[in-house]
Amino acid sequence: MKLSNPEVSVVMSVYNGAKYLRESLESILSQEGVDFEFIIVNDGSTDDSGDILAEYASQDNRISILEHENVGLTRSLIKGCNVASGKFIARQDTGDVSLPGRLNKQLEHLKSNKEVTLVSCWAIFTGPEGEELYRVERHDSPAEATRKLRISDLMRFQGISHHGSAMFRKNDYIRAGGYREQFYFAQDLDLWLRLTDIGLLSFIEEVLYKARLSVSCISTKHHDYQVELTHIIIKLAKAREQDGDESDLLQQATTIKPSNTKSAPRDKANGLYFIGKCLIDRKDRRGIKYLKKAVKFNPLLLKAWFHLFLVGFRNF
Repeated sequence: MKLSNPEVSVVMSVYNGAKYLRESLESILSQEGVDFEFIIVNDGSTDDSGDILAEYASQDNRISILEHENVGLTRSLIKGCNVASGKFIARQDTGDVSLPGRLNKQLEHLKSNKEVTLVSCWAIFTGPEGEELYRVERHDSPAEATRKLRISDLMRFQGISHHGSAMFRKNDYIRAGGYREQFYFAQDLDLWLRLTDIGLLSFIEEVLYKARLSVSCISTKHHDYQVELTHIIIKLAKAREQDGDESDLLQQATTIKPSNTKSAPRDKANGLYFIGKCLIDRKDRRGIKYLKKAVKFNPLLLKAWFHLFLVGFRNF
């Protein structure tokens, strides 16, 4: 029997995330002080994700599994949010971990601050094996955080710590127009700007989310697509401020999506380099193996060779 009248709906999309899926599920199911449902969209996974989800759903009535063919993150989130019955929606990404107290603290923050339409928190970003790479900690007031989110200059723009760290009211989500399927990438930024059309962004000043970075998600392969969509999203925000028509820009957004999802060796090398450099900057020698893998995939990646060279002169 499924939970009736949950206060929070946690929405997560899964595509071939079996390796770290149990850890993500446990991090939500162990949250205390909140009545919640856990809506998980299985986006056409071909690994063991489906079996793991079925196992957990059979043991915990807070879990609802939605199955469909692979349609991508945006459409999966639209489907999950549409069926959410909670007054509040919290996001969670596969492979990531919500730390104890996350849901309760974000929920109480939204209840206590009616002008806030989007709440995030501080986050730790980890490597494939859980190595800490860096942290995102923001001390901005809601007004300042909102201003930095809505800056048109991409060099100074600051968003929330991570897509999966977000919580918002479902009524505000509906009022803002929800996730829009025109955006294959940057669907989160598009929603955040529309939520801050009607309210403020705020941060819980505490690390409540751990985001695991894989080599593929750091790849620069889709960077140009993301930048192009970000420019469109900024133009859309300006159009709304002037009561302008968004249709042409939304149509333009639909044309920006990858034709090939496979990563080339140089893309993997860039991801490995990023992880390796983050670790080396933290004086963590585990970064060496990532730099070595980077040059294996791309022997011409000079910046990886440079940092490998520097390691020999550093004291860890």
